[in-house]
Amino acid sequence: MKLKVKITGPKVHEVGYRVFLLKHAMNLALPGLSTYNWEENGQQEVVALIEGDEARIAAFRQILEKTRPELADVSGVVCEDYDGDVGRTGEVAMFCSFVQLDKAIPLLLDMRDDMKAVRKNTDIIPEMRDDLKAVRKNTDIIPEVRDDLKAVRKTSDMTLAEIKGLRDDIQPGFAMQIQQIQADVRAIKERLGMP
Repeated sequence: MKLKVKITGPKVHEVGYRVFLLKHAMNLALPGLSTYNWEENGQQEVVALIEGDEARIAAFRQILEKTRPELADVSGVVCEDYDGDVGRTGEVAMFCSFVQLDKAIPLLLDMRDDMKAVRKNTDIIPEMRDDLKAVRKNTDIIPEVRDDLKAVRKTSDMTLAEIKGLRDDIQPGFAMQIQQIQADVRAIKERLGMP
């Protein structure tokens, strides 16, 4: 069975709709999924072509009618039978990964530049280094601050692990830049006395 879904509204692009659709298609083990953004009559549209057995497609439709990405502003969801070609779900997964990497790389580069600026500022301002030492000393006294720092470390470690996982998909030139970012993060952690 094949289905064409049109999701329209003032804000359905750039809110993670295609990744949202992919996640639910994969959760339901739908073998066929193609998605694309479109614009018609001044309205944004996300179009999804779906292929699978009747029960899984029915479950997918229910999800689409009840849920949506948090930032989406949807006017309507229209489903109709479809008899054309539908791509493989795995191909959409690969495409979505590259789209997300394309969005992440400029942010990572900005973060690298910001970290360089922070490093430069901590080298120039000795008082800041002394303040950081005092904060480190006080965290031994104040358990809440120590717990907060542990939570920040855990989050930063998880973020670093996620970035490492994405690094393998990035072109070799970008991998070198990410290695520099990791080196910058390690240097900042060392300066802050963090493991």
